[in-house]
Amino acid sequence: MVMLLCINMGAQNILKGTIINGDTEKPLQNVFISIKQIGVNTLTDINGNFKIHNIANGKHFLAISLKGYESQNFPIQLSGKTINLGIIMMYEDITENIGFSTITITDDELNDDTNYADNISGLLQFSKDSYLRTAAFEWSSSFFKIRGLGSENNKVLINGFEMNKLFNGRPQWSNWGGLNDVLRNQEFSIGLTPSNYIFGGVLGSTNINTRASEYKKGTSISYASSNRSYSHRIMATYSIPLSKKGWAITVSASKRYSNEGYINGTSYNAYSVFTSIEKLINEKHSLNLSAIYAQNSRGKSAANTEQVYNIKGLKYNPYWGYQNGKIRNSRIKRINEPIIMLNHYWTLTNRSTLNTGIAYQFGEIGNSRIDFNGGNDPDPTYYRKLPNWFLSNPIWIDYKNAYKALTNFQNDGQLNWTHLYVANEKSGDNGRFALYEDRNDNKQFTFNTILNTELTENIILTGKLEYKKLKSENFAYIKDLFGATGYLDINKFGDPSKDEYQNNLLTPNRIVKVGDRFKYNYLLNSETFDGFAQLQLNYKKSNYHIAASFNNTTYQREGLYKNGIYPGNLPDPNIPNSLGKSKKLSFFNYGIKGGITYKITGRHLLNLNAGYITKTPTIQNSLVNSRSNNLTVSDISTLNNKKIMSLDINYTARVPFITSKISGYYTGIKDDSNIAFYYAGSTNLFIQEITTGINKKHLGAELAIDVELSSSFKLKTAANIGHYTYNNNPNIVLTSEISSDSKQAGFDKRGFKNYGKTTLKNYRIPSGPQSAYSFGFEYRDPEYWFISVTGNYLDNSFINISNIKRTESFAFDNGKLFPQFDPTEAEKLLKQQKLDAYFTLNAIGGKTWRISKKKYIGFFASISNILNQVYKTGGYEQGRTSSYQLVKNDQVNSTPNFGNKYWYGRGTTYFLNINYRF
Repeated sequence: MVMLLCINMGAQNILKGTIINGDTEKPLQNVFISIKQIGVNTLTDINGNFKIHNIANGKHFLAISLKGYESQNFPIQLSGKTINLGIIMMYEDITENIGFSTITITDDELNDDTNYADNISGLLQFSKDSYLRTAAFEWSSSFFKIRGLGSENNKVLINGFEMNKLFNGRPQWSNWGGLNDVLRNQEFSIGLTPSNYIFGGVLGSTNINTRASEYKKGTSISYASSNRSYSHRIMATYSIPLSKKGWAITVSASKRYSNEGYINGTSYNAYSVFTSIEKLINEKHSLNLSAIYAQNSRGKSAANTEQVYNIKGLKYNPYWGYQNGKIRNSRIKRINEPIIMLNHYWTLTNRSTLNTGIAYQFGEIGNSRIDFNGGNDPDPTYYRKLPNWFLSNPIWIDYKNAYKALTNFQNDGQLNWTHLYVANEKSGDNGRFALYEDRNDNKQFTFNTILNTELTENIILTGKLEYKKLKSENFAYIKDLFGATGYLDINKFGDPSKDEYQNNLLTPNRIVKVGDRFKYNYLLNSETFDGFAQLQLNYKKSNYHIAASFNNTTYQREGLYKNGIYPGNLPDPNIPNSLGKSKKLSFFNYGIKGGITYKITGRHLLNLNAGYITKTPTIQNSLVNSRSNNLTVSDISTLNNKKIMSLDINYTARVPFITSKISGYYTGIKDDSNIAFYYAGSTNLFIQEITTGINKKHLGAELAIDVELSSSFKLKTAANIGHYTYNNNPNIVLTSEISSDSKQAGFDKRGFKNYGKTTLKNYRIPSGPQSAYSFGFEYRDPEYWFISVTGNYLDNSFINISNIKRTESFAFDNGKLFPQFDPTEAEKLLKQQKLDAYFTLNAIGGKTWRISKKKYIGFFASISNILNQVYKTGGYEQGRTSSYQLVKNDQVNSTPNFGNKYWYGRGTTYFLNINYRF
């Protein structure tokens, strides 16, 4: 686009204007404005405004550019006074947008039965920041975490409503999965930088705007094919802009499905529907109703030991088997939690706005698995079914049964559904096996109000108040009885002659049917009230911001079953209770942050941010074993608010042909806590491992450089060098059921055992690759096609260590050192495993055809891990063997029975997408 601005003036010249998005008419911040001949440049502010002083008379070229938008150049002629260019519109580069549907963190990386894939890459795809886009497109499949921190440190909002779950502090990505078309309008706050919606976490915040009037008019239809999680996806979106009667509507829907993903047995079935309706009441008031319905059902996969992978291959998954010739997975995760949001937008003045809203989210999350009362564990990877079990006895090695186990596992090694039906048939009325779901049925109400006001031309005030109330029903739910007519609701590990045998003393020996609740049944109630205030001060040479927040949170469990192990109402008041309400936990927290951006010149910026934040422990880390009792962590240890100190310094340079940014960062975390669950040793004890007072240190540097060799071709590189470690030796307490076995193992009458300190200091935090390097090129042709090829080198990934193994109990048995204890050997056994470094090569490309002014056909393709590299992305030590003697005995074989479990990255995968926009 070329404009000729002929202006007749006197002596000095001042040039100013406002730059907005041509589609949404929203102001664009940080647009680079330059007059190349004389080396004068500046950036637009938060309102899209810019001003350039003291320009010499004569003819010049004004250039404006912003990542993701089409650059523009204007010839101008000046001769002496203040000139206002008015509104200048920039339009998105259509070749930038066609790849936005490729990153699907919920689809591609959350099929395992853990929360290991916990990062924010699913949102970073929409960022214009070169480093963050590299993290999203190139490193996300390796479980890379920005600055080594999990997604609970990034706040995700939709229309100002926080989506992070109270249970674990993390967003549930699947709540809005499959709706890429309507999630593009996002505002990022990176790290401790200011946000117009929330105080944010140390990784910042993202607000997704689904206001109907801000969608671009038109229709989009697309089809995608992939060999990752789903095989096919169809998606359609339709938007009607604001009409003369003040109505705007956007609707979108998608379907994603696959009988089997990249990992064996991982089925996928999801559909999503979105609608947003806005009514402009008058110039000052507008109402917007948004609704999201995203139903997702997918088969899980598991981490496995090297023994299992060596026999069955890297795509092996023990959770599935054939039933009547069809694949059936026993571990299905279902998510169905609709969201309804109503926002009132009030333009108080031309400088002030107030956004007030209510939101309601409800629905269910279900995770299925097989329960067994009278039968053996049906898991084909149960350690007693594998060949190494028969080779691990130093007195007598059973080669015959080892070979038999190997042959059986090689030839089949999958879940035997037929066996479950036959076993239930033989058992009579009460089946030995049942398929059930662990259910969370949540109802959450949120109210908030957000004020944004320009106090002066240079000062912006933002304030927010929010109230949130959660009621969560948690229970086990019978799905399938495998031909039986009923199933006995008992604790199979308990003594049948004692109360411990009963899951619910209120209904002992109850026979349950399909659709019944059993095992456990309780409520979780939580309320939060929080707010924040923020000032932004913007001046010619520098910008400042400061913000403060507060939060008050309460949690309470209410048991609906009277568990036989924790009946309460006993002569000893120290015995935990299960029925009724627990004590109410209450936490007050606050945060403060600030920063300064100094404009050395228009091309060189220096930015410093710092913050101190205290955070409430999550529900997950506050209740010891909520399925069985009312115990809180504060009942057996110290439960403190988490304290976070964070600092980053950033230097940005935009010199001719080169854009670069280098950042240094430090985050210190104190008083973190964690609860792990596992079965211990040769006993049947189910252990809750509570670690409190954990300190962590995250230190590192980030780099991104783009070199434009021409208007179409550029080289790009990015790097992260991090060092993330535990910074102290926290406390560890174990709890288990109250039984003769637990007493024999040293647990007290309450089921507690204090293990003292666990020596975690200087061990690495398992956060994916702590070192990541990327180098590649990108070519964008004027004819609207592009290709990008990138090589990535990832290193310094460490597995998750077992805390209990780092206590004194590893070396001592009842206060006495293990016989033949060797400190050198012990050090070797406790050394944290570093995973091998690896290199991946990825390519993306696309083409857009402009059929007419507003009609486009777009094609996009990506190929990941072109070289088909084999690499581990993560893993963990098992807690089942926690003493020197047990670990050493288990190391007799090259692949131990209770060795580390790993996840492997995918081999070569592809994603293809074609869309039609009109």
